[in-house]
Amino acid sequence: MTTRKVASKTSVKPPAKAPAKKTAPTPKATTRIALIGFGTVGSSVAKLLAELKLPGLELTHIFNRDVARKRALPTAKFVPKSVVWTDDVNVLLASDADVIVELVGGLTPAESWIKKALAAGKSVVTANKQLIAYRGPGLMKLAAANGVYLLHGAAVAGGVPVIPGILQGLGGDQVTRLSGIVNGTCNYILSRMETGADYLTVLADAQQLGYAEADPSADVDGYDARAKLCILARIAMHAELNPDDVPTQSISVIDAVDFAYAKELNCTIRQISSAQADGTTVHARVAPMLVPLSSPIAWSHGTQNMVVSSGRFGGDVVFSGHGAGGEPTAVAVVSDLLAVSQKCATVQLPIRKRTVTGDFLAPHYLRFIVDDKPGIVSAISGALSKVGANIDSILQRPGYPKHRLAFVVTTEPCLTSTIEQAVSSIAKMDCMLERPLCLQMLERND
Repeated sequence: MTTRKVASKTSVKPPAKAPAKKTAPTPKATTRIALIGFGTVGSSVAKLLAELKLPGLELTHIFNRDVARKRALPTAKFVPKSVVWTDDVNVLLASDADVIVELVGGLTPAESWIKKALAAGKSVVTANKQLIAYRGPGLMKLAAANGVYLLHGAAVAGGVPVIPGILQGLGGDQVTRLSGIVNGTCNYILSRMETGADYLTVLADAQQLGYAEADPSADVDGYDARAKLCILARIAMHAELNPDDVPTQSISVIDAVDFAYAKELNCTIRQISSAQADGTTVHARVAPMLVPLSSPIAWSHGTQNMVVSSGRFGGDVVFSGHGAGGEPTAVAVVSDLLAVSQKCATVQLPIRKRTVTGDFLAPHYLRFIVDDKPGIVSAISGALSKVGANIDSILQRPGYPKHRLAFVVTTEPCLTSTIEQAVSSIAKMDCMLERPLCLQMLERND
């Protein structure tokens, strides 16, 4: 018989696989950037891009009127030679730029340019607070419809990351109140006046330093801060406010005597932007107010900004830093460019239109300049009592002449509309040399 050898069925291990070869990550596509405006902020953006050499960001176009003059400035040395300079904005809109950076401000023609850029599939980064305050929701919808981004982190508080901080960090809270300083020019003026300088001198210094425009009304009358407050209310409270409905009061009414009396009340004076949610209504106002020295807001000096956000669950969060100047603002712009380049999603929550009222229940400071005669305090007390306002204190510093006597009355908490009604009546008294000054007083928990 023939025999066969049968192979055994013992298992044989397959050869070990060689370890997977690591491959380098695919480089990010370059994001091409076109600047509209080469002023203080625009030139600082160019400088930051040149010095930081951030991967994936390339400046390719600059638009500005009078290009020859701009190219001759010392700040133009940071602009790569490959950049296309033009005084025709349509060159940028028709270019292969991925992002348009708008830094000229105002509603016209910036709104038209941004709409064209978004419709052409280009993302937009802007520092334009008026545009975002008045047209933000519509522009956001246009950006979403075209699959691009509209970021505006530089529109409020310059280099202080209050917008991304609230959007990304506080989206999980219910913000009920915002208060703070969002105009560096006014903060510079008032903190200088706190040391004894007079308003007109400090305003001239602010203009000389470039903090204030030749026409300073947007800053000192509160319109700049009002736009910023409306942006903050939208992202923090999801409340759409019409900026024109938010009352403002000019800081130009403040005098040295007011800082003297504020000090006696353990307070200082700052331009405060305040918003408080109350159901379907938002109480909002921008005005100079008395701030307790124990409040963090009182610690802000010079061009610093400070925003205090109060949440139902997370409590108070404070954002503070330099809110003015080319480089701090450029930091916010370049941060937004990085977010666009890396396709970082932003939090989107439903926004609803809200009714605005300037009424706040708060103590008030009333300063009078009178031709002194018997019965003045009694008459003022009667006018306040008639509207239901109670006096908390009366202060009269020595040294003022009787024919132009300055003194102060503070009230217990009452509605702004109530106290304004009394002020209108008191202003008609024969002894009044000026219309009484009425300022809201922040309480410690504000």
